[in-house]
Amino acid sequence: QMCIRDRCTQSLKFEDVRQCDFVIEAVSEEYQVKNKVLRKISENLKHNDVIIATATSALPITKLAKYVKQPETFIGLHFYHPVAIVNVVEIIEGMQTSEQTVNTTEQLAFTLGKDVIDSKDYPGFLANRILVPYINEAIWALYQGVASKEDIDKAIKLGTNAQFGPLTIGDMMGLDIVLNVLEILHEEFGDSKYRPCPLLRNYVEAGYLAVSYTHLTLPTIYSVQISVVAVSLKK
Repeated sequence: QMCIRDRCTQSLKFEDVRQCDFVIEAVSEEYQVKNKVLRKISENLKHNDVIIATATSALPITKLAKYVKQPETFIGLHFYHPVAIVNVVEIIEGMQTSEQTVNTTEQLAFTLGKDVIDSKDYPGFLANRILVPYINEAIWALYQGVASKEDIDKAIKLGTNAQFGPLTIGDMMGLDIVLNVLEILHEEFGDSKYRPCPLLRNYVEAGYLAVSYTHLTLPTIYSVQISVVAVSLKK
């Protein structure tokens, strides 16, 4: 880890991406924010075959591709939370993403020690389309008084031999991320099954990002989002 940190530099200038071969954008999952940052990155690349990967957990890749100059070198790269623990990523190609872009991104993921899942370009992709509504339903059960948070998690852990219960998984992801993904799914699909539970909204609005730790507020446990990670593929 020290070796990796020694090779990292920080910058607030978009011009500095010109020296990079692969750029990962990881700003908040809002179209307006993505639009601004992706356009700036695209304008400052040293050549047209530099790959831009957007680290998104739900936003459609083809829809985001209109913000870059070369959509064939644009791809989705969804790192699972918590990134340091979960050794798998989803790779999502848009309608215009080239095969070479997919292959290079897969090789980078393997180099990072991650297994790869190839997902189609639908909102939420694969994992979050299944996982986040599952977490939301558990919060609905808590909201409606079906059982305590401990028993909800116990029922799933012991009843299905799962490592974690749904509320614990939501805590690990961060309830703000859970809510954000649900809102995207609800908006993109227009299906009421993705409607966020009111209790989930209340937690996030109060600054509580974990069901099990509601005494911790937003500044305490909020995981910082980085704007851009740019890497050189050269040794």
